[in-house]
Amino acid sequence: MVGTGESSDSGATNFSLQLIISGFSREENSSASVKPAALSCCSGSRNSSPLGRSGGSRNTSPLGRSGSRNSTSPCRQKGVVKTKPRGLDEETVATFVKIVHPDVQMEDNIWAMLPEDLLNEILARVPPFMIFRLRSVCKRWNSILQDNGFLKFHSQVPSHGPCLLTFWKNSQTPQCSVFSLPLKTWYRIPFTFLPPWAFWLVGSSGGLVCFSGLDGLTFRVFVCNPLTQTWRTLPSMHYNQQRQLIMVVDRKDRSFKVIATSDIYGDKTLPTEVYDSKLNSWLLHQMMPAVNLCSSKMALCDSRLYLETLSPLGLMMYRLDTRYWEHIPAKFPRSLLDGYLVAGTQKRLFLVGRIGLYSTLQSMRIWELDHTKIQWVEISRMPPKYFRALLRLSAERFECFGQDNLICFTSWNQGKSLMYDVDKKVWAWIAGCALQSYSSQVCFYEPRWT
Repeated sequence: MVGTGESSDSGATNFSLQLIISGFSREENSSASVKPAALSCCSGSRNSSPLGRSGGSRNTSPLGRSGSRNSTSPCRQKGVVKTKPRGLDEETVATFVKIVHPDVQMEDNIWAMLPEDLLNEILARVPPFMIFRLRSVCKRWNSILQDNGFLKFHSQVPSHGPCLLTFWKNSQTPQCSVFSLPLKTWYRIPFTFLPPWAFWLVGSSGGLVCFSGLDGLTFRVFVCNPLTQTWRTLPSMHYNQQRQLIMVVDRKDRSFKVIATSDIYGDKTLPTEVYDSKLNSWLLHQMMPAVNLCSSKMALCDSRLYLETLSPLGLMMYRLDTRYWEHIPAKFPRSLLDGYLVAGTQKRLFLVGRIGLYSTLQSMRIWELDHTKIQWVEISRMPPKYFRALLRLSAERFECFGQDNLICFTSWNQGKSLMYDVDKKVWAWIAGCALQSYSSQVCFYEPRWT
């Protein structure tokens, strides 16, 4: 694991992999020699999703219902509807469809005779969540899949794709579920290995998940790897007060950083602090100029941290390389009710928010920052029917977060989330990703072993 360094006492706790398909439950226990690790996989059964109903009844499919009610519509055959927002490029409204492939019979004698290096190449491309199931195939595979060298090699191959991690507490017990976008399957990950503190989700990067919370009256920050069930408490900051945090992982350097922004605590102005896992210490950086922050949401894009400000109006940008704050006078769109900053790839920075003073005229829009002209340029609008389905009331609260040009919307009272692919211009429903309570939190997550 990148920079975690230590494992929890419960890192060796036994647990099994449960696969639930089409309403039937099957328990797959690993052999006694298998080093325990566990996940629950939920796919396609009614009420099987850990976060809500995901299929089996009308309008509860994880794919949602998209398309015209007119049976003669050519779009209904594929479940795709095309709309063209006013003044914007044509966009596609789609749904996540889980394709069921027929079983392919494999000859045991061929797989048994595969060379070790070729077998490693094949197994290294298996999604991380599937490795637990493969350990029970045979003793040879079990030995390979537990080898530290193989796990390191597995982490060097391209990621199998983004996931959504949902964290909440049930009777003070941490709960975590992960939805794999490529596999379109839910997995339950036990979080009982974490310390018994009052903590909340900060974010995820490079396979690591960051939390902050209170150990009694002491503010703590820790980083964990859900797959390896290991965690690490960071040393105390110079000014150890609760504040906004964000984490970034450098996979080439095999290190990570946690940034604590400047803040005001009582009559004290707290400086910016950055934790470096290579040094295992917090470094004091420049104090952020006095500004009036309009949102606690931050975005880290190309080693630059962005925050929204009302006075002066625009953005505050913090550069990790120069360690200095800079004001960017990018004015927000008129009638913006709430805005979220979302980091994209290749220096792309997005602003997502509702526009409109009256509920009947509200709409959800996405802008991209033009770094040359220093202004927000509208690139997309949420189709009206999806906006009405996501937010039934004008004052209803929603959350928005993103990764790699994917933007996800969640709301408190919905049993699904809405995903937008900026590159493909595709909108898609994801069932079972609703916030379970006011303490539930969701973020993108990239499963990695190391």
